[in-house]
Amino acid sequence: MDRRSLLAAGGGALAVAAGVSQAHAAPAGALGRWHDRDTVRFNVISDIQGDLRDFGRALDDMAAVNPHSAGLAVAGDITPRGYDAEYAQVSAELAGHSHPREVAWAIGNHEFYVPKWRDPDTLSQDTWPNGTTEDSLFRSFYRFARRGTVHAETSFGGIPILTLGTERYAHYHDPELWDQVWISDAQFTWLEDRLWHWSRRRRPVMVITHHPLPDTVSGTRNTLYASDYLQADRLLGLLGRHPDVFLFSGHTHWDLELSDWVVRRVVPGTANLSGFTVVNTGAVQTGYRDDGKGGEVSVGGTFNQGLQVEVRRDAVVIKARDFARRVWLKEITVPLAR
Repeated sequence: MDRRSLLAAGGGALAVAAGVSQAHAAPAGALGRWHDRDTVRFNVISDIQGDLRDFGRALDDMAAVNPHSAGLAVAGDITPRGYDAEYAQVSAELAGHSHPREVAWAIGNHEFYVPKWRDPDTLSQDTWPNGTTEDSLFRSFYRFARRGTVHAETSFGGIPILTLGTERYAHYHDPELWDQVWISDAQFTWLEDRLWHWSRRRRPVMVITHHPLPDTVSGTRNTLYASDYLQADRLLGLLGRHPDVFLFSGHTHWDLELSDWVVRRVVPGTANLSGFTVVNTGAVQTGYRDDGKGGEVSVGGTFNQGLQVEVRRDAVVIKARDFARRVWLKEITVPLAR
């Protein structure tokens, strides 16, 4: 069982230096229009995990710095365990602060931790799943996210946002597995279709997923995060064909101060020699770094980080933000190939 579970119980990547210059497609009307002269700004965070106070602080800081944000993407671990009451607390906290009308939610592994508890106050991992069905966990997420699938498409000011997620909680299907991501043929087909759709229209695409892909951003060369996906090569093969795809992943909580917070991932065999952009989202709750021994260690102190993204005519600017100190940590400009 990995560190995330314990918290609940109680062709490679080329680093880019900082500072360098519904399961179905949403209706066309819902996507809005985006013109080359526009700059669209939105925010990305992840890993709230019950830290509602820091979530509120993050919302307040984003509203102050980016008051006209086109949207907020949350890359999973919305709740600490996935109870309906925990989703309700997140909704209440969100409602208590200024925030964009459009919010895109991705499912994370913490949304599947109810089965470890006999009731909300009694941890009982030896009797997993404690009467909790896999289907009930997905239904709780669907009610909260107001959709019927883990994958969906929305628009932030005309910029397509695709959310991905596991369609099985692995431990229900294999006792040797826990939080690994499994994606159906239907979700892969949907993703491939939407990526080509927007590529033909020369539109950059933002993909939001909780788990990081191997050999990409901070932490993903660590054994803790080397095999989060059961079909990593297939997913990389789809994303790697498109130079103007931006993948945002959370889960690791690794510090955005690290040099490999943004990378270009080149996938052999895709005929895209420039790769696609992968971005670490930081975390609202608790930060980590490499411990030098193949594991990780807490950053310590107050930790509350996320991103602001600006889509311009010819480039995407990604800014790392410390919501607690209310300071910018760094930024990078990624030219668009289109």
